Amino acid sequence: MTISVSERSTGSALGFVVSGDVTKADYDEVLVPAVASALEQHDTVKVMLDLTDFRWEKAGAWGADLHFGHEYHERIARMAIVGHKKWEERLAHLAAPFCAKEAAYFDDQDAAWAWLRG
Repeated sequence: MTISVSERSTGSALGFVVSGDVTKADYDEVLVPAVASALEQHDTVKVMLDLTDFRWEKAGAWGADLHFGHEYHERIARMAIVGHKKWEERLAHLAAPFCAKEAAYFDDQDAAWAWLRG
């Protein structure tokens, strides 16, 4: 898997480490089940995506990505994107209208977790 659940995930604060090339199976088998499970217990969730080692999303994952945003946008209160590239920072600005009510970019996971839980 190229998406794994962070050990720091607790309650409604979910963290995911994204590495390599993301596939549709990553959404179907990791991301969506984790978010759906948390939403069974909480009205909203907060999501951290660590994209530090992310390369690209396979074509088959694009539809899953769009569906995820459409399905969960209203129930993702905050999305923190962690990375070290300018495009990742821009992605955080695009995430708010499509994936979360509020999104922010961080170059440090600790700062991202603090913001999510704050």
